[in-house]
Amino acid sequence: MKARAEFARMLAIGGSDPSGGAGIQADLKTATMLGVYGEAAIAALTAQNSLGVQAVFPVSAACLRAQLEAVFEDAPPHAVKLGMMGTVEQFEVVMDFAQRFPEISWVCDPVLRSSSDFPLMDVDGKKSILNNLPRLTLLTPNAHEASALTGVEVRNKEEAQVAGRALMGMGARAVLLKGGHIPGDQVTDFLFTRANQDVLLFTFPRIDSRNDHGTGCVLASAIASYLAQGCTLLEAIQGGRHFLRQALQEATSIWNGHGHGGMHLHLKSSTDAPTCDEQAGTALILDGCNAHQDE
Repeated sequence: MKARAEFARMLAIGGSDPSGGAGIQADLKTATMLGVYGEAAIAALTAQNSLGVQAVFPVSAACLRAQLEAVFEDAPPHAVKLGMMGTVEQFEVVMDFAQRFPEISWVCDPVLRSSSDFPLMDVDGKKSILNNLPRLTLLTPNAHEASALTGVEVRNKEEAQVAGRALMGMGARAVLLKGGHIPGDQVTDFLFTRANQDVLLFTFPRIDSRNDHGTGCVLASAIASYLAQGCTLLEAIQGGRHFLRQALQEATSIWNGHGHGGMHLHLKSSTDAPTCDEQAGTALILDGCNAHQDE
């Protein structure tokens, strides 16, 4: 019998953004551009635009569970991107599925506050994230989120490494601490893994653009999309960073709202994105970044 063709599927769990720049909308655009079939479970409806978040309306934990059951019993994803959770009960529902399906890659972007400083998860939610770190394939906090989770103020590269190692000490399997909020002309991301005691640094020139809404969502969903296609974690991170930088760069001269607009996620075609095979052997220099072992 001829083998049946199957989509690589990425499930995005998070909030809906009516402006289209972040949340589930950005996740599905990213998956589509990377040639992956996007699935979605809505944790919250939001009122937001390029100027900020005005309101959040979480769905019930029962509603979220019903959505996840429907997806997993029919066409289960190969990777999951977890974004904004409206309540700790929602996060516990998702972690129940992570426990039931450990073979799936789980990428968590721990959205604690919006980029406009609107609170999205309380203290109990942060505790739940920390308690479930071993179930997550990758945690992708920015500097502010890493500080909130660890209590370590992250203002520079040295403090970022302290916070990243603290998260690993709390049980994380891998942490990509994003350095976009650390001042400087260069942006450095920090990768911590169980397989390597050293931290891997990725440094690249900062892109000056107002259209940077949804960067965390897009990076995490791009990484999950690559993992769904069978990439290694390092390949997925490199591919995700490459896609994000393209989306940021292409949007620098475009008007997309009166504040921080969404990025240019409709890049030429999904064929422009590097595949795992194309990244093999060149993962540390993809998109012109400098990556090296921190001695």
